[in-house]
Amino acid sequence: MSTRIRETPAADASPTAQMRRFARTLTVGQMATVWLEEWIGGLLRSIPGMSGFALRWALYRLLFARLGGFCFIYPGARLMHTYGFRAGRNLHMHGGAFADARGGLTLGDHVLIGPGAVLVSSQHQWSDPSLPIALQGHQCAPTTIGDDVWIGANAVITPGVRIASGTIVSAGAVVTADTEPYTIVAGVPARPIGHRPRPA
Repeated sequence: MSTRIRETPAADASPTAQMRRFARTLTVGQMATVWLEEWIGGLLRSIPGMSGFALRWALYRLLFARLGGFCFIYPGARLMHTYGFRAGRNLHMHGGAFADARGGLTLGDHVLIGPGAVLVSSQHQWSDPSLPIALQGHQCAPTTIGDDVWIGANAVITPGVRIASGTIVSAGAVVTADTEPYTIVAGVPARPIGHRPRPA
């Protein structure tokens, strides 16, 4: 279900006023999570090797709403609003990938996210012509990704979409609608182009 975070109209577009409007959209706990992911996550984001994987796993185990097991967050991956992130076992998120869980982002077990992929659960409002888009707030819609899903390099998953278990999202695809289990989708907007074998 889509929800709207509305920022109050104001003539004041100064950085201080914009920060106050942003802060009003979060609880104290969510604000603390955003602060930790920016500062600690920024420090850990580029550490290579198993040490980096272990440190990022320890951080996101603390910040995620739920993390079902060890995850492989590769150097350069960026996560925001992790208080809304729920992930199962064996998540792999490659470098350059971006995930914003402001509206709720749920991933099943054994999900692969390719380099440069984008997963979002909110978008800017733009329907009020009397206000600049930057002052209209966000519309949130939970995004769900099932088990055993591969999201290819530079693919985009838009807010409110449900990626069914077993789906393969081809590189560069933009997914704007729900998928069927064990389909392969490609294109802009993404459409089914094939199926993969289902488990016995």
